[in-house]
Amino acid sequence: MMKILFNTSKIVLAFLLMGILIFPTSCKKDLLNQTPTGDLASVNFWKTDADATIALMSAYAAARAVFDRDYYFDGHGEYTRVRGTSATSGSILRGDAYQGATYSPSGYGSSFDKYFSYLYGTVNRTNYVIENINTKMIPGATGTRLATLESIIAEARLLRGLTYFRLISMWGDVPYIGRIIYDNSELASITRSPIGAVKDSIMADFTYAIAKLPTKPSALGRAAKPAALAFRGKLNLYWASWKKNGWPELEGFTQDAAEAQAAYTAAAADFKSVINDFGLTLYKNGDPGQIDAIGKADILPNYFELFTPKANGASENIMVFTHSGTPTNPSQGEELMRDFSGRTVEGSQCWLIPYYELADRYQLTTTGDFATKMVPLNPTTNAAARTTLNSSVNPNTYANRDYRMKSTIMWDYEMCIGLTSLKSTGFSPYIYKTWAANVTVGGVNYISYNTDGALYGYVFRKFVRNYEGLGRSEGDYAYPIMRLADVYLMYAEATNEISGPQADAIALVNKVRARGALPALAPAKYASNAAFFDAIEQERIIELVAEGQRGFDLRRWRAIERVWGAPGGVGVWRNDTWGANVTRYYQNAADLTYKQAYIFRIPPTERDRNPKLTQNIPWR
Repeated sequence: MMKILFNTSKIVLAFLLMGILIFPTSCKKDLLNQTPTGDLASVNFWKTDADATIALMSAYAAARAVFDRDYYFDGHGEYTRVRGTSATSGSILRGDAYQGATYSPSGYGSSFDKYFSYLYGTVNRTNYVIENINTKMIPGATGTRLATLESIIAEARLLRGLTYFRLISMWGDVPYIGRIIYDNSELASITRSPIGAVKDSIMADFTYAIAKLPTKPSALGRAAKPAALAFRGKLNLYWASWKKNGWPELEGFTQDAAEAQAAYTAAAADFKSVINDFGLTLYKNGDPGQIDAIGKADILPNYFELFTPKANGASENIMVFTHSGTPTNPSQGEELMRDFSGRTVEGSQCWLIPYYELADRYQLTTTGDFATKMVPLNPTTNAAARTTLNSSVNPNTYANRDYRMKSTIMWDYEMCIGLTSLKSTGFSPYIYKTWAANVTVGGVNYISYNTDGALYGYVFRKFVRNYEGLGRSEGDYAYPIMRLADVYLMYAEATNEISGPQADAIALVNKVRARGALPALAPAKYASNAAFFDAIEQERIIELVAEGQRGFDLRRWRAIERVWGAPGGVGVWRNDTWGANVTRYYQNAADLTYKQAYIFRIPPTERDRNPKLTQNIPWR
């Protein structure tokens, strides 16, 4: 996570801690197989602040492994296709928590058994830090040292809260473990705690963190007070959503309009504090920056830079997980380029691709509203396809769009920098289904973009580095799991639920829109609670695409049927820019298919070992 200076006599111990604490689950893949760690070198360790920090870093490393590839979860929505995962096994620092899962819009609820296990591995790492500092270091500590130790505990409690928040978001009622587990027999009869009780424990962790964390991070990748406030607000927002919309797949969960309103109110208060009390700003103050002409990429908007290491340390990125990927230390690198780009860029694999339907969501900078829907045309059978008005393969169709479009996706004849063996190969034009070919564009010869991953006509530009020097798995981007733009939109959602469109919330949504060079919302877009919600959802789709938010939003809003149609329907096709039907989802889907999309399966292996772990209703 960060460089720590410590006594050379403790170097060996530090590596032992990292090796034992980070990923016991990489070898032992179930909840009940957690490595006992409480007595490790107890005589020589837990003496200094550096000891506590070393242990905390192992907890951060464990948490990073279950949060820094959240973009895969976007596959549960309707705008990003996830073809696979690139997280690799065999490295204790990287792990493979995301592997083996399904990231399609349906059929995913039974495939996260490994992820469930890794989350509990992270819980045990955080409990290890919290319990040992509380019992071995806090007694007798005073003054500045006490404050330092409490701050370290606060970071560990924030990480524990984040992990349990993810657990309840997916599985509802889950076992709550708030102490170090020394032996598997201690878990043999543990039951699932009601979601409300786990939520209260998470709230307590976040509240402690708010009280004890500094107002600014002590180093890149370390948490501070705004992060704890933002996540407490998000927890309240999710709780409010569940209480308002219901969660019938979770046994015993009841809707409660009054409780929902109270949670929305609490969420709004926390978000407002994050927005007003810490001097945080959108990246480059929300200035959209400059944009190049259609088909050129020498100048890209500021939104593109936000997802490159240029934004490491930006105050918009409220909480991040850092990566130090270099040729000498690739095991700590991020794989964003490998996941989002094609073969032209360091042999990347293009695991994530935009669906065709995403492009129509980008609004016009001239009107601030949607353009006429594009017409998909096949240029191999229609000679006018490249020049027809609103054709999806006519580059001019994409003119005057939200700047975030050029920053996020590439369409036909858009350029990107090719990279091979850590060196630039110059610009390469993306042309759907014309892969690695000699082409002439504007009188200049190029080798076209090559990928085996484009299925719908587009590829991502977001998260793809456009400079040489690092391989596809050696990235050093500080991946954000909480951004200020998200806080703006969550605040707008919460206040809208409480009292309808409010002037300050409208202004914040407009700030997010302004980074795409869009005009302010027209009054009709916030004339009612429902209209403003639609405007907020639109910004969440565009601003947060491929950041792992959409699937969770659809579930908490009970919106899966709204997107994919009712059970038993014809389903919804995902098409390509040439007009071909590529993938259909939810065709003739039974009601059970929808229920299983709203809540995940408790891993059968855990239930085999512990019969007291009940199963969620749709999976019985």
